[in-house]
Amino acid sequence: MAAEPEVLDELHRLRARVPQLTGALAASVDGLVLAHDTPGVEPEGVAALTAAALGVAVRMADATGQGDFRELLVRGVDGYVATYAAGASAVLTLLAEDRVNVGRLHLEGRRSGTRIGELVEAATARGEPVTPARAPTRTAPLPTRARPARGASRTSTTPTPNTPRTSES
Repeated sequence: MAAEPEVLDELHRLRARVPQLTGALAASVDGLVLAHDTPGVEPEGVAALTAAALGVAVRMADATGQGDFRELLVRGVDGYVATYAAGASAVLTLLAEDRVNVGRLHLEGRRSGTRIGELVEAATARGEPVTPARAPTRTAPLPTRARPARGASRTSTTPTPNTPRTSES
């Protein structure tokens, strides 16, 4: 995505404006990293978790009649994780120390989310893909595990190696 350097610039400027930020990440709503500045944190994992949390937050806002998703704040013992809408197809996730001014975090996060949304939407309007050019590729398929049909018995009818067998003499 050609907007990636501009999005990364916005993340760097945001971290300069809010010194208590420990990381910033822009991702597609599908959980693909668009740009990140997250030292010591796996950006792909955070993007995937952001997409999962976003799904729940969107459903919660809808189910309670609160309108379209705007932001999500999680507070842990050691700090905050804040996620902001960034246009229709992206989100901004910020990691912050516990001592951050939450009002300032929201103010700057909302501003940067709006700017990143504009950058992503402009790139999309130019016909550029929203996903990054360096998206990770899988060389081997993930292993799958067969699951019994819903309501089916989970017990096996064939003996397993650890199952004692009886023999008739």
